[in-house]
Amino acid sequence: MSQPVDLSGGEQVEGRVQKEVARRVDGAVLWIARHWLALFNALVALYLLLPFLAPVLADAGLSRPASLIYSVYSATCHQLPERSYFLFGEQPFYSLSTLEKGGLPEDQGLFQRRAYRGNESAGYKVAVCQRDVAIYGSVMLAGLLFGMLRGRVRGIGLKIYLLLLIPIALDGLSQLFGLRESNWWLRTFTGALFGGASVWLAYPYIEAAMRDVVRSEEMRLR
Repeated sequence: MSQPVDLSGGEQVEGRVQKEVARRVDGAVLWIARHWLALFNALVALYLLLPFLAPVLADAGLSRPASLIYSVYSATCHQLPERSYFLFGEQPFYSLSTLEKGGLPEDQGLFQRRAYRGNESAGYKVAVCQRDVAIYGSVMLAGLLFGMLRGRVRGIGLKIYLLLLIPIALDGLSQLFGLRESNWWLRTFTGALFGGASVWLAYPYIEAAMRDVVRSEEMRLR
């Protein structure tokens, strides 16, 4: 007659493994809740700096990694050269007519202009447009400022936020529909206003939510 198999040892091991996994997950959640702002700021800084690395790599002759960065960011930005900053060239930005004189073929369509990344004379464009540089830059700076002032200032309400969106909406839509052509400083101003306003609308709510997570997790772990 066969003896019954004792499975209690395996169940105990499985139980210990599950407890350890749960402990590590809880620890990760608690760490993120405590350090979410530093994590956000680091990710935004990385996302902003990589587009500037693309022209550095292109100027150094490292076309493959530069092309990879351009390709990745092309999914989120139009990358039109006449609306982008350039590094290592004669000027930091160019009009479309100036670019055509400097090597960009005339009468190019939208996709052909997007694909133009620069040359030794004009320099190489940053992988996101001027407005996006301003948006991500202001998000990073506002995030750092929020870290210095957290708990001492209130966020903005939705009505004020929508009011602050009017400049970027007017500038972007009027340019999109061909009513006028914007310029670098308007793109920079409206982009920075949008990025900074978004931080002061969203981050106070995220901060409050993360504090609740920390409080509940600490109570549960005790």
